[in-house]
Amino acid sequence: MKPTVSICCMLSLLLLITAEEEEDVLSSILRDRSHIEETLRLASEENSGDYAAALQKLRKIYHSSIKPMEQAYKYNELRQHEISDGEITSKPMVLFLGPWSVGKSSMINYLLGLQDLPYQLYTGAEPTTSEFTVIMHGEKIRSVEGIVMAADSSRSFSPLEKFGQNFLEKLIGIEMPHKLLERVTFVDTPGIIENRKQQERGYPFNDVCQWFIDRADLIFVVFDPTKLDVGLELEMLFRQLKGRESQIRIILNKADNLATQDLMRVYGALFWSLAPLINVTEPPRVYVSSFWPYDYAPDTSRELFKREEISLLEDLNQVIENRLENKIAFIRQHGIRVRIHGLLVDRYVQTFKEKMSFFSDPELVFKEIVDDPDKFYIFKSILAKTNVSKFDLPNRDAYRDFFGINPVTSFKPLTAQCSYMGGCLLEKIERAITGDLPSLLSSITSGKNPIFPPSCEATGCGEKPKNRYRRN
Repeated sequence: MKPTVSICCMLSLLLLITAEEEEDVLSSILRDRSHIEETLRLASEENSGDYAAALQKLRKIYHSSIKPMEQAYKYNELRQHEISDGEITSKPMVLFLGPWSVGKSSMINYLLGLQDLPYQLYTGAEPTTSEFTVIMHGEKIRSVEGIVMAADSSRSFSPLEKFGQNFLEKLIGIEMPHKLLERVTFVDTPGIIENRKQQERGYPFNDVCQWFIDRADLIFVVFDPTKLDVGLELEMLFRQLKGRESQIRIILNKADNLATQDLMRVYGALFWSLAPLINVTEPPRVYVSSFWPYDYAPDTSRELFKREEISLLEDLNQVIENRLENKIAFIRQHGIRVRIHGLLVDRYVQTFKEKMSFFSDPELVFKEIVDDPDKFYIFKSILAKTNVSKFDLPNRDAYRDFFGINPVTSFKPLTAQCSYMGGCLLEKIERAITGDLPSLLSSITSGKNPIFPPSCEATGCGEKPKNRYRRN
């Protein structure tokens, strides 16, 4: 029995030494992550009290000044974008898009330091992510089902219920305590597979992507040297990104797999593939590096890759630092659109009443108006009287569908949308756009307490506002 015991002890010791050696080898090939914490300032404490107070003021302005007009003229049925309290108070969202197996999940694991932990995102050479995965902050590590996320009104994901139960089964949330997740939320998406039709996913994939794109503060579109071709699904994705070019960052991942000369060729090929899809005068920012926890391959441009990585982290930190200013700017932009919508509906209502007579057919009269609004100067009158930019005007055809669902007779003119206690809807939303929100933004940037103007006289409601609004 003794030899058997000795052999067992020796084998156990050998296995123990092997495990320790393996750990040493792994630690020697892991990349230093100190620059991530330093660039993102994860060690610094932020004043959460001031941030929460500013969000509360922003929420109050939205509910008291913007939402009443939004509800009175059913703006949500035109734009399909309802702003909830969860969306106002939500953290900045960083969205990861791109073909399958290009390193999106590995990049999130690297940024959060999740490698070799049981709750890291699963990665592999094959298509691995079939769900929309939301990585967010929580007191403990746990997963949250999509149906629970959609049912929780305190979160910003309740509008996702409209995409159906099949999609909610493909939505999952992961909560974990992490300094970075206290300031930002990551969204990992299924990789684009060009030979799979959208209908085979069981839910409207492009519509879901559009929902996340509309709410993302930063969008990382990830490629690798082996997946530079652009198919129909990727082309559709870039169409959805139109108008969000300032939020897009292109990432050429796994760059250390190539020699310098081959990397230059791949970089040029990527620009050549994307050129027809991004119609902007300034080319998008492309980051070239290898975003995963292990050290760069030998004989590669490691200094270049390190600088590119730090530049990307600075971009991410800028979004985090400006999250409150961006939130105020977003609510103000939403308020401008709601105001324009209210003015247009009011003009349609007034024109309809002017053209109606005792013997007129209401349906025929309004059909003539909605089919050719330029004949009745609907949009031109808005531009002439309210100093609205023509670039902010919605599509004319959208109002044909809007009034097809909502009869024009169900709306009151703006002059009738006033009360003794609440004031007028138009006056309140204009005061918010030209006074309250710029004042709140100024208080954030200057550190002063916000002072709201008591009336429209101070800001000239209905007139071209002064240059009091500044967005960083």
